[in-house]
Amino acid sequence: MTEFNCKPLQFSSLSRKKILADFDGGYLTSDGGALLLGEANRRTGLIDALADCIVDLRDPAKTRHEVKTMLTQRVCGIALGYAERD
Repeated sequence: MTEFNCKPLQFSSLSRKKILADFDGGYLTSDGGALLLGEANRRTGLIDALADCIVDLRDPAKTRHEVKTMLTQRVCGIALGYAERD
């Protein structure tokens, strides 16, 4: 039988606001996983580590977005279930 852990999750604070996930229903959002994803990234440094593995050969004068920014957008989009574009 599956057992569930109903303990609240404490996330890093946002400004002076405490962020807590308690899973007992109420007001719900489909993008709540973004908080968990962001916290996991802050704790592991995964996006930074991945970005450090990519050699950016683009001309800096013509570059608008850093590799880390584009990688973050892509990983989060896929993880949150947003449709990929062809």
